[in-house]
Amino acid sequence: MVRLLRGLLGALLWIVASLVGLLGVVACVTLILLPVGIPLLMLARRLFGKSLRLFMPSAIANPVKETRSRGQKRRKAAGKLGKKARRKMTDKTPSVDLDAKGAKKKTRKFLARQRKRVG
Repeated sequence: MVRLLRGLLGALLWIVASLVGLLGVVACVTLILLPVGIPLLMLARRLFGKSLRLFMPSAIANPVKETRSRGQKRRKAAGKLGKKARRKMTDKTPSVDLDAKGAKKKTRKFLARQRKRVG
């Protein structure tokens, strides 16, 4: 539906651009209206460009805008993937119940080894 409307609007704009271009050519032929004819021809050229862009798909007409929106979608998907991975990891890791004695013992052993290494 949107593509059909874009095509219709492009066709209408193309017709208007051709009429403005014809008017510009006629104005340029008469030397008195030359200052009016040149801007009309430039306007017709811009209108032709816009009408052709309306005929094209959005990925071809606006490649930067299209890649930006695709990048945003992929960034969101990557964020969701990361969240899922973190949830899976927290679900799989067993809950660690450290008792105070075991932690103290490990710390003492570690510090003793460090002292031997240094001194």
